Amino acid sequence: MKFRLFAGVSALVVTAGLSACSSSSDASDGSTAIDVWLMRDSVSDQFQKDFVKSFEAAHPDIRVKVQIQEWDGIGEKVTAALASTDAPDVIETGNTQVAQFAQSGGLLDLSDKVGELGGKDWLKGLSEPGAFEGKQYGIPYYAANRVVIYRTDLFEKAGVDPAAIKTRDQWTAATKKLNTGGTQGIYLPGQNWYTLAGFVWDEGGDLATESGGKWKGSLDTPEAVRGMEFYKKLQALGRGPKDSDEANPPQADVMAKGKVAQVVSSPGGANTVVENNPALKNKLGFFPIPGKTADTPGAVFTGGSDLVIPTASAKQDAAYTFVKELTGDTRQKKLAVAMSYVPNKTTLSDAVASDPGASAMAVGAAEGHATPNTPGWAAVEAKNPIKDYLTAVLTGGDARKEAAKASEAITTAMNSGT
Repeated sequence: MKFRLFAGVSALVVTAGLSACSSSSDASDGSTAIDVWLMRDSVSDQFQKDFVKSFEAAHPDIRVKVQIQEWDGIGEKVTAALASTDAPDVIETGNTQVAQFAQSGGLLDLSDKVGELGGKDWLKGLSEPGAFEGKQYGIPYYAANRVVIYRTDLFEKAGVDPAAIKTRDQWTAATKKLNTGGTQGIYLPGQNWYTLAGFVWDEGGDLATESGGKWKGSLDTPEAVRGMEFYKKLQALGRGPKDSDEANPPQADVMAKGKVAQVVSSPGGANTVVENNPALKNKLGFFPIPGKTADTPGAVFTGGSDLVIPTASAKQDAAYTFVKELTGDTRQKKLAVAMSYVPNKTTLSDAVASDPGASAMAVGAAEGHATPNTPGWAAVEAKNPIKDYLTAVLTGGDARKEAAKASEAITTAMNSGT
């Protein structure tokens, strides 16, 4: 899934723009030419060029043609490509989209490659949604997740040590101290459902569960309701709107006005804050979302991408060579440093140790989760009853009754195509 808060970050500028489809024919020198679809803003133009140059030097029998794709409408475009006889050879896809594409039979089963790719160390939030019905189709590429971005000066003024915030109780206590003198202790929009999901997972709940081939919404379980109750408690410590999400208005714009001590965001959001208010440069810090107990950070939704190979590709061996190198340890370390991403393996987290935002993400990524791994989840996000549920509870509705309504809506949406 595209991590939407990366949009607008100045470091993520991709200038390449090539035509859409059609597989490259083999080069005149006898080498194999492969078409690769990468998503806009996933890597910088320089990183892409450097990788392709070094890859081709290491593999002179393979030529790479990268085509940059737009996120808007990509689901329909990939679906059409997979059904054609002229599919690209490698496709970057949002981690939660893999099941949708695998269901069609259009993706190559890479289960036998997991061992040699180091799959035992993959981030679960990338590898689990990259699998479908027990087979691995998506190879983890990069990850990103939410952290707490905070104002270092406001924390110091309030006498709050961010390093001491390890639990939810410590977090809310600190936020209450920050919520004074016209400053919002935290700006948390009412419909930030990915943040809610983390609290639900912390409590041992889930958004939906599967039994006998049927999915059922599970926001009405006691565990999930406890997650909602904490969300409501935290959201009340600021003045975030109860009926909109982090994009309306953009929360980075709100923080840039100078009266917000914390937001929950990807680290890239800090760049946007500073772009809107240069006076806040060097006044923003990061820490992982706290968990219920000090020994475990809060659960987070893992956004990011996987790489897949279409079954229609006539150059699967070359495509796999490309995927193996781009997702291998050497290139992952360079990608993490260049883009402030979380590498695809837990064993590579030291690569971003010197990057405060990325290192905070890496801590949370160890507790990363994904949305329910089924093609039916797309129908849930299209209508998103979770947002309506949040607003209903935050405006006075009974959490259990509203959770039951939302769970019923999730159940209907997830099974509408079965």
